[in-house]
Amino acid sequence: MKWGKWIGTGLGWALFGPIGAIFGFAAGAIIDANEYNHKSIQTTRGDFILSLLVLIAAVLKADKSVKKSELDFVKRTLIELIGYEEAQEAIILLRDILKKEIDLQKVCKQIKAHLDYSSRLQLIYLLIEIAKSDNAIQKEERNVIFQIAFLLNIPRHTFESLVVVSNTIVDAYKILEISPDATNEEIKKAYRRLAMEHHPDKVSYLGEEIQRKAQEKFKKIQEAYEIIKKERGIT
Repeated sequence: MKWGKWIGTGLGWALFGPIGAIFGFAAGAIIDANEYNHKSIQTTRGDFILSLLVLIAAVLKADKSVKKSELDFVKRTLIELIGYEEAQEAIILLRDILKKEIDLQKVCKQIKAHLDYSSRLQLIYLLIEIAKSDNAIQKEERNVIFQIAFLLNIPRHTFESLVVVSNTIVDAYKILEISPDATNEEIKKAYRRLAMEHHPDKVSYLGEEIQRKAQEKFKKIQEAYEIIKKERGIT
């Protein structure tokens, strides 16, 4: 199939387990073509993208209606992440995934076992950005993304911080995952922790494009910290 070579280069651990079952229709051809080493268990950029596609499908199906605006935004996001040609193939693959039943609990268990925390955060961040494509996260979409975050061991307050879009003082505290009555030392500690968790270097193995997306959240954390520092007069 057209996307066989692309998917073959990325399938490490994703071929096995529930994610492998979703892509099972491609596995035979890939292995027959000797394009995949089935002994590999190393997480690759391809594994991350394939996991993202499965989770995107789950979010798009949340409100029982896949909108053209959502698919268009997904396509633009994928072009930004993996380039035009591969994005075209990924969209074809996504359309096939949308026809399948997705067991989120099993899929997320597999992702959690193979992706580190920073990479799982990046998955959630990308899902939220896609859900916002029609100017608002629908209740059903938010619930599904929250469920995914929960299954990936991402705390509720972290999920809420990823949803925040503005830069008011109230939102700045949410982004730093702290209460407005936190001490200055607690604020500094929260900033250091988040800066480490969300640092773009943590996802450098996923490629420059995904690393640039991680930079967006990292910048929001820095901006929130500066807003609070200015408001409190912290030096």
